[in-house]
Amino acid sequence: MQSPITSLVHVDKVRVREAGVIILTGPSSCGKGEVASALCRTLSIRPEAHLSMGEILRSTFRGAKEDSSFAQLLATKYDLSDQTNIFDCIDTTDSLTKKVLSYQAALEKFFQKSEMARFTSQLQWLEFCTMNGLLVPNRWTENFVAAHIEQARSTREESFILDGYPRTERAAEHLLAFLSSMNIPVLKVLHLSISRQEMMARAQARGREDDDKESLHKRFQFYIENVQPSVDFMKTRLGSDRIALIDAHQPVFDVTDQGPQFNLEASIKAVVGSVLRALGVPRVVLNDLLSNKEV
Repeated sequence: MQSPITSLVHVDKVRVREAGVIILTGPSSCGKGEVASALCRTLSIRPEAHLSMGEILRSTFRGAKEDSSFAQLLATKYDLSDQTNIFDCIDTTDSLTKKVLSYQAALEKFFQKSEMARFTSQLQWLEFCTMNGLLVPNRWTENFVAAHIEQARSTREESFILDGYPRTERAAEHLLAFLSSMNIPVLKVLHLSISRQEMMARAQARGREDDDKESLHKRFQFYIENVQPSVDFMKTRLGSDRIALIDAHQPVFDVTDQGPQFNLEASIKAVVGSVLRALGVPRVVLNDLLSNKEV
């Protein structure tokens, strides 16, 4: 009797066929960061080519503090400065003013400063929002995303991941127009989906200060009213074949003597498997890719 044939080839990584962008979108706490990291490892994408909205915003206000030339660039090209009052600038609106004033106690505690109801700089508001999970003015995100993509594209042409953006139909329209102007194709829009209950459970497990029930309900409502329409817009512009709806809640449980135990690593791999299939990775190599301990 012949022995079963054992494969002599093990696939650790695959590579994206053409340079372009993979867009990851979905509600808060749906696992975009974990999926993006796994895609970098399995699709031979440099970690630096994973552009998350949070990291883009963090690098902006940190760079302004550490690099005077960058701070000058922000002020002259993007009308954003630590010398400009958020209450009296190009971005000022009644709703923004009301929002900033509602966080005055938290702002003064965060920056250890008083009288911020009189003067809160644009960069202070950017830092506070970024570190506390709040949205910043649309103009800022549109400009920062474009600047980061343009800067990265000037040094090398490669595939990259855009994580957590766009979040509104307006942002989606601006992004697609910008990518078209740069001749950067959208390879796939991966829409990660979880329920309101699952989002709240995951967010509350993080233990972040601003993850109270009211804030979480508002975030999910924002997702329903803004993020989902932005995906519909991209589907209309790009075609349904470019959009993939991914179930981001695929729990895996191990059987133990103490009863079923949730396996976080296996659950993430299950979601990553769905993502890789949506990207066209052949099923024959998926087991090899997902068996890699680094995924």
